[in-house]
Amino acid sequence: MTASDRLARTRAADALCGGALEQTLAGADESGVALVAVGGYGRSELAPFSDLDVVLVHADDVDVHELAANVWYPMWDSGANLDHAVRALSEATEAAKSDARVALGLLDARHLAGDPSLTLQLRASLLAQWRRDARRQLPVIRELVSARGLRLGELAHAAVPDIKESMGGLRDATVLKALVATWLVDVPHADLERCRQQLLDVRDVVHELAGRATDRIAPELWPELALRLGQPDADAAQRYVREIGRRITHLSRLTWRRVDGVLERPQSSRRRGPDLRPVAPGVAVSAGEVVLDRGTVPSVDPLLMLRAAAEAAERDQVLSPPTVARLVRDGAELPLPWGLEARNLFTRLLAAGPGLLGVWETLDETGALARILPEWERVRLLPHASVVHRFTVDRHLVETCIEASRLIRRVARADVLMVAAVLHDIGKGGVVDHSVAGEPVAAVVADRMGFPADEVRLVQDLVRWHLLLAEVATTRDLDDPATLEYVASRVRDTETLQLLEVLTESDALATSPKAWTSWRAGLVRDLCQRVGRVLGPPDGAWLTAGGNGAVAAAGTTMEVGEVGEVEVPAALRANPGLVDVDVEALADGARVTVISGDRVGLMAAMAGALAVLHTSVRAARAWTQEEFAVSVWHIDDQHLDGAILRQRLEAVLDGRIVPAERLRRSRRTALEPSVQVRYDASTQATVLEVRMDDRPGVVHLVLSALAAQNLSVRSAHVTTLGPQAVDVFYVQEYGAGVLADDRAAAAVHAVRRALTGAVTLDV
Repeated sequence: MTASDRLARTRAADALCGGALEQTLAGADESGVALVAVGGYGRSELAPFSDLDVVLVHADDVDVHELAANVWYPMWDSGANLDHAVRALSEATEAAKSDARVALGLLDARHLAGDPSLTLQLRASLLAQWRRDARRQLPVIRELVSARGLRLGELAHAAVPDIKESMGGLRDATVLKALVATWLVDVPHADLERCRQQLLDVRDVVHELAGRATDRIAPELWPELALRLGQPDADAAQRYVREIGRRITHLSRLTWRRVDGVLERPQSSRRRGPDLRPVAPGVAVSAGEVVLDRGTVPSVDPLLMLRAAAEAAERDQVLSPPTVARLVRDGAELPLPWGLEARNLFTRLLAAGPGLLGVWETLDETGALARILPEWERVRLLPHASVVHRFTVDRHLVETCIEASRLIRRVARADVLMVAAVLHDIGKGGVVDHSVAGEPVAAVVADRMGFPADEVRLVQDLVRWHLLLAEVATTRDLDDPATLEYVASRVRDTETLQLLEVLTESDALATSPKAWTSWRAGLVRDLCQRVGRVLGPPDGAWLTAGGNGAVAAAGTTMEVGEVGEVEVPAALRANPGLVDVDVEALADGARVTVISGDRVGLMAAMAGALAVLHTSVRAARAWTQEEFAVSVWHIDDQHLDGAILRQRLEAVLDGRIVPAERLRRSRRTALEPSVQVRYDASTQATVLEVRMDDRPGVVHLVLSALAAQNLSVRSAHVTTLGPQAVDVFYVQEYGAGVLADDRAAAAVHAVRRALTGAVTLDV
């Protein structure tokens, strides 16, 4: 089936329909009456069993009721599937104005017979009205498109796709053409038309195979469809059709985001040129799309692709396809293995939430994923064998990341969780159990990303055992010690168990609502609690400076005892109210030493001053030396000016600068912060662990809250793992050690209140 076949069917239908009107008129005056084809027939896209959609249009002062009946009878007698209507010209334009669906159909009106001037008048008035009313009509059409997508799913992923109505189907392609007709947005015409013609070819074959008008591809049709389409087998045919659907879906999502941008701007506003707003090194936002900033040279920054993608996903904005295409063509290759910054950017991308989907599609459609994650091709558009799954394997992995992003407060290692989420089904598509097949693939990817050997093993374990908890919880006796030993022997420690529990929930939620019921969730939770008791309490060593795990992994810790007594300047001894600030450049940032007379809130003020200067804190230690307070800070800015920092610190101490007000900024979403006491992590202090969105001012907010409780912070250890800050604070009573239980509880509540307020205020 080809376009020429559709053209032949259209010509035959034109002869039938046009002939019916001409025969009825039989030489009478045809002025004021016209027969037009609309919808797919108007576009000359008739499939073998398509309906013939026609409208008999007449001038307002012409009576056509008797004429209409005589026109329809010959068509009915021929056996044609006729969908007909009679409209006065004013009625047609009014119907199009009040009903967006009618407008979409009439935009494709094509003259068949009768008065051609009336058809021209109809088309001209409809098109002018469509453009004039676009800002009012498009939100309505957007709702119709969204509702249809929710009802029928995506052509690229639905188990039984509908070529016409599924998201990414022919209906969406038609809507895209109508959007272009508004003159508000544009769509790559050649790309859209290629996909549309390919889908029309598929629909023709489906009609022939089914022997009736249907747009749904039943599972039994795929093998024969493969033969007709020249594909080697049923799986190849599915990939071929789903690839077309995904491309149209991608074009549709991009176009609607651009429509949203147009509708949000006042109609009278006129942009005089590109409005670039820098948001990260080399990256800017323009007209709602993430692009490269002016003067950015892609060949010198290997992290540009990941940085642009992470920014777009976190902001839930379009990642400009031309920008990505340029980065694929001209961008520098990522170093092998990746460094910490590259891993954190990739984790930020994966943990961005719903914004990940559109950005990931752009990376996939432009070939960028082949550079970032070449293993993705293994599962690209791969159908799931189980009908429980809503999506193909690749989309399921993306959805798992989106679900996991909502649960990252429950784990310390957001980076490990997100990488395991995007890789957990990477072994599918072969004859070997996908958990077994995926384990070595995950090891290769994690190693390339630069994870240390023990964390590579952790990613491997999560991929290998990602089905373990759900299978055991629902099929084994949890009261039997052998069941618990079976799980404990495969899970190395409580950290792995914690990650596996969150991955299990994310995987199930991404599969379908039926895969994660309250019953199943309760069984898995019960199993994890029991196995946790077998494994023993979590090792608190990773929370200490220089320990293993989250803090040490980020390379941002400071040994508690590495700084000894400092020399207090004579001027400060003479006037303890002064503040002395010394900045020493290091290979990976700078060390800042602050000395002043001991006072409550000094450390919080310093954190606020650094936050106002947009300088990230990596670690800090404080102690009292004689009557002076000394703190040493490890920051990420090698070029920080000590004089400017001292001025900002003095302004914060004097109340001339309030950091919380300076740090307000817009953020799309924020998860609830997590604040916990890590018992047994230290015998000298109470250890508070804070997990929160990585943003300026978190350390300041925590230290301010603790200072308000008249508590002393001996050291702070700040780690960023993708989008999540995991910050650890060693807290003491002034002049004392570990906090009493009530004081520790009060400290937790105070910090949580401060951070929750920050979320509410969009700090």
